[in-house]
Amino acid sequence: MMLAGLALVLFLVGLGRPPLWEPDEGRYAEIAREMVTSHDYITPHNNFVRYFEKPPLVYWLTAASLKFFGPDEFAVRLQAAIASVGQVAITGALGEKMFGPTTGVIAGLVLALSPLFFAFARFATPDPALAFFITAALACFYSSFRWSDRSIDIGTNWMVGAAAMLGLGTLTKGPVALLLAGTIAILWLLQQGWQQVLFRVPWLRCGGVYLGFTLPWFIAVAQRNPGFLTFFIIHEHFQRYLESTEHSWGPWFYIPITIAGTWPWVYFVPFALLPGPIKRTSSWWPFRRNLKRPPESYVEAHGLNADSDGEHTGAALDFLVTWFAVVFIFFSIPRSKLGEYILPALPPIGILAAHGLMRIEKLATPTRRPVFLLFAAINLAAATAIVVFSTVVSFGSFSILSGDARVVAAALFAVAITSVLFAGCVTTIITALAMSVIVEIGAATNARERLAPLVSYRGLARIIAPYIHRGCKLMSYGHFEQALPFYTGEPEILVNYRGELQPFGPRVDSKDSVFASLRQLEKTWAGDQCVILVVNGLNLPTLANLLSPKPTLVGCEGKKAALYNRQVRVSGQDGRAPKGCKTP
Repeated sequence: MMLAGLALVLFLVGLGRPPLWEPDEGRYAEIAREMVTSHDYITPHNNFVRYFEKPPLVYWLTAASLKFFGPDEFAVRLQAAIASVGQVAITGALGEKMFGPTTGVIAGLVLALSPLFFAFARFATPDPALAFFITAALACFYSSFRWSDRSIDIGTNWMVGAAAMLGLGTLTKGPVALLLAGTIAILWLLQQGWQQVLFRVPWLRCGGVYLGFTLPWFIAVAQRNPGFLTFFIIHEHFQRYLESTEHSWGPWFYIPITIAGTWPWVYFVPFALLPGPIKRTSSWWPFRRNLKRPPESYVEAHGLNADSDGEHTGAALDFLVTWFAVVFIFFSIPRSKLGEYILPALPPIGILAAHGLMRIEKLATPTRRPVFLLFAAINLAAATAIVVFSTVVSFGSFSILSGDARVVAAALFAVAITSVLFAGCVTTIITALAMSVIVEIGAATNARERLAPLVSYRGLARIIAPYIHRGCKLMSYGHFEQALPFYTGEPEILVNYRGELQPFGPRVDSKDSVFASLRQLEKTWAGDQCVILVVNGLNLPTLANLLSPKPTLVGCEGKKAALYNRQVRVSGQDGRAPKGCKTP
C-alpha cells in the first residue's frame, strides 16, 4: 500500500498539465473520443477512419475516463498512470516473495523511480498497460509454485489468474503478451529441469479463461470488418516485426535506453548475480558458474552472510534474468523500435537492483567502499559530460533544455558525493538516490513542457477552434496532426497524405470525407465554405502562391501554421501576422 500510494502521488500530480504529444498521445486520445461520440466500442476509428493497429482495451479504459473526467489530458493519460501504479505494487510484492520484505519495498521504489518508467507512466500509450499485464501474469505464474527438495506443487488458481492477465494483455496490444510471457515461463521451467510441470498445468481452464477474454472482441470486429484478421495478424504483427518500416534502429538500441532509463539503479544489478550462498537446481545456464556457493574462505574474506540467501534464490534469479533477457532480445531483433517497448523488462531490473543493494549492505565496510567509489566516479563522469554537452551544444531544442540538463548534472554530482561520504551506510545512499531521481524527473517534466510547442499543438488548436465551431472545414497538408480532432471536436481532412491511416482506411472508408488531393484542396479553398488549413512552415511559400484567395495566417505553433481562406483582421495584430509567425 505504501508503494502504491507513493507511485500514485508521483504519477498523478500534474498529469494533465502538458499538452498531448504528437503523434502517439493525440492518436490514442482521439480514438477513445470517437468511441464515446459514435457509441461504437467494437471498431476503433482514428479521424473517423477504421484503425486496427491495436486491440481496444486501452481505448475502452480511456473512453471511460473521458466520460467520467471530461475530454482533457488528465483523462487521456490516467490509464497509463494507474497501470504503472499497479506494476509498482506487483513488483514490490514479487520482490518480497523472492527475497524478503525489505527487498520488495526497495524493488517497488526502484521501479517507480526509474526515469524511463516514470516518463511513460505519464504518457498516453498502451505500453504501460501491456507491461502491467505481463508483469501480473508472470507474478501469478511464479507465485503458483510450491516446491521442496522432493516435489513441486502448482497452484491452479494462480495459473488461471496468469491466463486472465495474458488475455487482458492480448486485448491491450495483441498476442505479444502471450508470446513473451509464455516464452519466459517455458524457458525458465526447462532451465530449472522442471519440464514435467508443463503436464500439470490446467491447460483447459487456462485456455478457456484466455479465450473468454479475447475471442468475443476478435469475433465481433472480424464480422463487422471483412479483412480485419489478415490485416491485424499479418500486417500489424508479422510484417511490422520483420520489416523495417519505421523507427529503424540497430540491435544496440535498447542498451543505452535501458541503462539511462534505469540509472542509477541498474548499477547494482550485477551485485545480485555475484557469487553467494545460493542453492542451485539447474544443469545448464550462463550464470550457473557465477552463482555457485563459494568456498567458506571466500565468504569470510568478503564479508558475505552465509544465511543471507533463501533456499530458492537461485531459481528466483534465473526467473528474473530469463524475464529480462527474453523481452530485451525479442524487441532488439526488429529494426522498428521505440523506447517504451522495453517497459516489460524493467520489473526484473528493479528486483535485481534491490537484491543487489541488500547484498552490498551485507559486505564488510572495506569491501563495500570500492563499490561505491566506482559508482561515484561514474556519476561524476556523467555529470561532467552533461555540463560540457549542454554548454557546447546551444542550438535548436538543446538550448531550451540546457537549464534542465544542468539540474540533472547537479543531482548526479550530489549522488557521487553521497556515495563517497556515506559508503558505510547503504540506507543513506538509497535515500540519496531516491531524492536525486525525484529531482531529475522533475527536471525532465519541466523539459517536456518546454519542448511541447515543438511537438504538441494545443495552442494552435485553441486558435483555430472558434473558426471550426463556426462551421469551417479543418484540413491539413501532407501531415496528420492527430490531436487536432481531439481538441477541436471535428475531423481533419488530409490533403496529399501518406501515412498510417492508409493501409486499411482508404480501401474501405469514404475517401472524400477524410482524404483529399491538392486539386480538391484548391477547389474547396475557392468555394463558399470557410476553411482552416494546417501546414508545415516550410510549405507556406508554396501554398501562398498556389491558393486563391490569398491565405490569411491566423496562428502558428512550433513547426505548424494555420491558414484561413478569408481576409480578416487577426485580433490584437492590426491585420498583421500573429506574433511569432511569418507572413506567407
